[in-house]
Amino acid sequence: MTAERVNPPGLSPPAGFSHAVVATGSRLVFLAGQTALDADGKVVGDSLPDQFARALANLLTALAAAGGTPADLARVTVYVTDVAAYRASAPELGRIWRESAGRDYPAMAVVGIVRLWDEEALVELDGFAVLGDRSD
Repeated sequence: MTAERVNPPGLSPPAGFSHAVVATGSRLVFLAGQTALDADGKVVGDSLPDQFARALANLLTALAAAGGTPADLARVTVYVTDVAAYRASAPELGRIWRESAGRDYPAMAVVGIVRLWDEEALVELDGFAVLGDRSD
């Protein structure tokens, strides 16, 4: 997969995301929403950063199982029950992202929502990736 991160000078400089990603490849991977569920189906982590780390790990696990890497992510949407808490935690969440997924940021959006499927869940991530040919 090749990914060109597009961040036009006429837009506000991005921090922790890309304004656009032009991805070329032959396989699309659509990633279901992932929360901080452990292997037993229980939400783990009491804080937003703890849950974000687990949700991201779950998303990357699904991506790896499909043959992808974090650099293949073209788009990620973050659903959060408390946008103010997300903004306050942004430096720590950015550190978690960089340690887990690197600095090749996908196009991203953060969406405030009333609640998630599991009432204890504070954050959910979904997205899609573009993978190259298996022969690449």
